[in-house]
Amino acid sequence: MMKHLFVRISAVVISVIVMTAGASAQRQYEPKLYLGGKAGATFSSMQFSPHVKQALVQGVTAGMTVRYTEENIFGLIGELCITQRGWKEGFEKEDGPLKYDRKLTYITLPVLCHIYFGSSKVKGFVNLGPSVSYMLSSSISSNFDYLNPDTGPDSPFHYRETEQMALPVKNKMDYGILGGAGVEFVIARRHSIMLEGRYYFGLGSIFSSKKRDPFSASRCTSIEVSLGYMFRVK
Repeated sequence: MMKHLFVRISAVVISVIVMTAGASAQRQYEPKLYLGGKAGATFSSMQFSPHVKQALVQGVTAGMTVRYTEENIFGLIGELCITQRGWKEGFEKEDGPLKYDRKLTYITLPVLCHIYFGSSKVKGFVNLGPSVSYMLSSSISSNFDYLNPDTGPDSPFHYRETEQMALPVKNKMDYGILGGAGVEFVIARRHSIMLEGRYYFGLGSIFSSKKRDPFSASRCTSIEVSLGYMFRVK
């Protein structure tokens, strides 16, 4: 079901690209091509099944952006970014100063539909489309032995899932849906800056999800906040 959703949204984006190319050849709109970059912060967690108590873990995102727009308020965006996702175990105050977080660093390639509106100086916009990622590394920060958590009757681990702390990543490829909104300020004829918030919903599981495995789902979710710069090439 998740794969079908990804395929459908990808098909919609591809159809839009084809229609845009056809419209460009028939209409007198002046296309614009932009190159730029972006950087910001991520706040991530995982969708585990069965449920794991978590808190958001903070990471970073940065990369390059190409944007093609038409005068009819529509465009397309392609990006190549390094993005950190992952999760932080959620402990209660009475559990003591326990800490565990796992950061997953990906190289990501989103292709997004870009809808924009507003004046020539200030524009609002909405972006939506599929994103494909490949995990470059996985790092763990912990102040206890997560490989051998104590599960005695007085242990804070007694009534919680612990397998996810030590499980190796099975699937380095990830795919999902990325959507966001923001505002763009044109500061000169060819220069602009953008502030954007995004939400990523992963459709693939990072751990093995067969019947004998501890988790049937382990999907990345992430909130991204970034500041970008764009230069209009033509």
